[in-house]
Amino acid sequence: MRNAIFFIAFLFVSQGFSQELNCSVVVNAQQTGNENVQVFKTLERQLKEFINNTQWTNKTYKAQEKIECSMNIIITDYNSDNFEASIQVQSSRPVFNSTYSTPVYNFNDRNFNFQYLEFQNLLYNANQYESNLISVLAFHVYMILGLDADTFSPNGGDEYFQQAQIITNYSQQGNTFKGWKLEDGLQTRFILIDNLLSPTYKEFRSVMYDYHLNGLDVMADNPKSGKEKIASSFNDLNAMNQRRPNSFLLRVFFDAKGDEIADIFNGGPSVNVTSVIDILNRIAPSYASKWRNISF
Repeated sequence: MRNAIFFIAFLFVSQGFSQELNCSVVVNAQQTGNENVQVFKTLERQLKEFINNTQWTNKTYKAQEKIECSMNIIITDYNSDNFEASIQVQSSRPVFNSTYSTPVYNFNDRNFNFQYLEFQNLLYNANQYESNLISVLAFHVYMILGLDADTFSPNGGDEYFQQAQIITNYSQQGNTFKGWKLEDGLQTRFILIDNLLSPTYKEFRSVMYDYHLNGLDVMADNPKSGKEKIASSFNDLNAMNQRRPNSFLLRVFFDAKGDEIADIFNGGPSVNVTSVIDILNRIAPSYASKWRNISF
């Protein structure tokens, strides 16, 4: 009896501290000409353990609920403990009643220079700057969590985006690494989180919900209704584009969704494809080659 009680208690504790992400991490150092140096392999292993074993929220995630994501780090140069790099972050979530996973986040962060000593402890502090390496990774983790939550409930990612903003704020202080400040450019972490939390771009987050929960998630049972909801969500993006043309958030959205949208409307139940293509060309002209492939 005691063993049974202990086993149940163990399961409860294990489930209560289940981490949120199933993240693959790749450190690619080919551009340095020394990709076989042991420090890169150690870095890759430590980052994978850090991201997947850190408890990022106070919520319980079952194994099948973990968010699938990846971080591909390209090291372009290094000198002692100084690394020059970029990081490609991607995440996806399953579509209801299907085997399909839809891309949610696809961000190429070119401002990812950092310092790292082999085997150094990697610890995240929610309210204090530790290093640029930790801050950048934690920022993108909360972007993954926030955008995923937004696809399941209206503005469901608020608490995660607020934490990403806290990371941005404390990472600005006395930090020479780029990506955290307004003056660092127009496609940075600062701009991303600033726009996401701004009422000026409120349609982006409502579209994340409608597109996924009211669009993709109903397509298994009602493909036409799902496609119509996805098509109507573009009207909200169009309204946002009219207010702030060519916004960074539109690029973020279509970097993740461009190929998927072309596939959705290239066949299946009939919807007004002409209208869809017209709006897509207006709000995402740089993806025109994809829209030209839509035929019915």
